[in-house]
Amino acid sequence: MIARMSDAVDDRDGTAAGGGHGGVAGEGDAPPPTLRARRIAAWRAAPRVLARPGFLAPLSERLALLEAAGGVYDLDEDSDIYGNGVVEALERRVAGLLGTEAAAFFPTGTMAQQVALRCWAGRTGNPAVALHPLSHPEVHERNAFSQVSGLRPVRVTDEPRLPTAAEVRDFEEPFGTLMLELPLRDAGFVLPSWEELTGVVDAAREREAVVHFDGARLWECTEHFGRSPAEIAGLADSVYVSFYKSLDAFGGAALAGPAGLVEEARAWRHRYGGNVFQQFPTALSALIGLERELPRLPEYVRHARVVAAALREGFAAGGLPWSRVHPEVPHTFDFQVWLPYDAEVVAEAAIRAAEETGSMPFANYWDPRGPGLASTEVYVRAAALEWTAGDVRTAAEEFAGRLLRRAAAPA
Repeated sequence: MIARMSDAVDDRDGTAAGGGHGGVAGEGDAPPPTLRARRIAAWRAAPRVLARPGFLAPLSERLALLEAAGGVYDLDEDSDIYGNGVVEALERRVAGLLGTEAAAFFPTGTMAQQVALRCWAGRTGNPAVALHPLSHPEVHERNAFSQVSGLRPVRVTDEPRLPTAAEVRDFEEPFGTLMLELPLRDAGFVLPSWEELTGVVDAAREREAVVHFDGARLWECTEHFGRSPAEIAGLADSVYVSFYKSLDAFGGAALAGPAGLVEEARAWRHRYGGNVFQQFPTALSALIGLERELPRLPEYVRHARVVAAALREGFAAGGLPWSRVHPEVPHTFDFQVWLPYDAEVVAEAAIRAAEETGSMPFANYWDPRGPGLASTEVYVRAAALEWTAGDVRTAAEEFAGRLLRRAAAPA
């Protein structure tokens, strides 16, 4: 899905719902607000929200983030021009954290990964990229690999998990690069075990393929693996990391790996239009995120497991006939919730719960998964630490009751 809170690009939940006209609106009538507009309005107004990602905050709050910039970089230095200064400082910081020879800043992760895989295709002589069909380039990038970069994606497995070593080893056609998304977001932010991951990497190397990690959320994988970012990144030949998905920066990404690859990537970055004149606000916000948020991510993961367990208990206490928290024990601080109702029904219930109670456990978009089935993503960050297990159970039980009452009401 595209209009999630963390990738809020379009208005997938834009169908008008509730509070509008019974028939066709007359001339001059304002259209009723969309579900998305109501959801964000409720999110901003509710005193208690489980997830408060910074990018949905007003501009005044986002700009206030830079008040901490003096603590991460000397603001008396000259501003950056085409990637020097604070951008170079950020690149050095990322390379140090990931244990790589070099890193290059990119305005978007889409560009960073296209460039990385294009470079590897040139070096291996094989444009085929083995990846999962639920990986970000396949679902969210409009076929950019083939349309822009001339690469050929091949799908290793259709199972909602990362590929196994056997699947990589026995895949029926050659490929130059294996790309692994850590975690695999659209499958439920799932990760393999450390042993499974090392086995998959070894299997790719047996085939003389290089390994690239889509590590947009690599920062939040350390608790699951019990390894540092450098140890995780050290398994791959290159890795991309995001600055806004886990660290609440304004945007931006980095590609890290061998110095020669990163130098080539800088040339392609220029060709792709990514050598932006000045990027100091984004670079400073990324440095602030590395300083403030990165040390807190393991705590968020641990609390996500508390939240997930409490949601299951609350749904059961509320009498829901069926519900699913996936993964049952979250691998990162993000996970999915599945409920047996149409997406618009659950979305309406979530909005009304926030409007009527001031408490909003489900602030994200509900994705239709089939007839009478919907899912959403739950994010656990600093705001969620204020919710005890009891708070979550109570909110989930009330939400379950709200859904059951709506289902029982006459049409």
